[in-house]
Amino acid sequence: MSSNIVWHNHKVTRSERATIKHQKPCLLWFTGLSGSGKSTIANALDVALHDRGYHTFLLDGDNVRHGLNKDLGFSDEDRVENIRRIGEVSKLFTDSGLIVLSAFISPFTSDRRMVRNLFPAGEFIEVFMDTPLSTCEERDPKGLYEKARAGQIRDFTGIDSPYEAPERPEVRLDTSEMTVDACIERLIGYLLDRELILQNGCSS
Repeated sequence: MSSNIVWHNHKVTRSERATIKHQKPCLLWFTGLSGSGKSTIANALDVALHDRGYHTFLLDGDNVRHGLNKDLGFSDEDRVENIRRIGEVSKLFTDSGLIVLSAFISPFTSDRRMVRNLFPAGEFIEVFMDTPLSTCEERDPKGLYEKARAGQIRDFTGIDSPYEAPERPEVRLDTSEMTVDACIERLIGYLLDRELILQNGCSS
């Protein structure tokens, strides 16, 4: 980093930005195999929080690769850079007082730890979509597992590239056993218990 770059403190603090929204900023980091339900549950939670009057933003893996990270491939090095950028963007959004939802395979423990370390204690919520590979492969919503098994896609997580499952996620969900509504109820309950949102919704 150049020695000519100087950090400028904002006059409006992240706490003040969150207080005016009647919420506490945090990042819910959805991680899991392709087809495990990350995007589905993150979108459903986004709707549930929005309906309660909260200010949120959803970052989805495929969407981000259409813009910010369109220069990255799927090598281990590019996956690390993909998650690093998303972590920094997520931090900017939480600094603005938002509740951020990020849905990324993020297969490596070290990468998820890197993002966690960007946030104050309690603001990084790891949501492990602990859906079995067999279920994800049966769903195969994008036809990617079939292509990976046929050797048409290389470095595909769960097939020829590893997924390092979280050991102590804040929330664990298995969409082979839980409905979308049950998953959302579990997540809302967690946010309420941690007092990141209010029992009766945002009063703004």
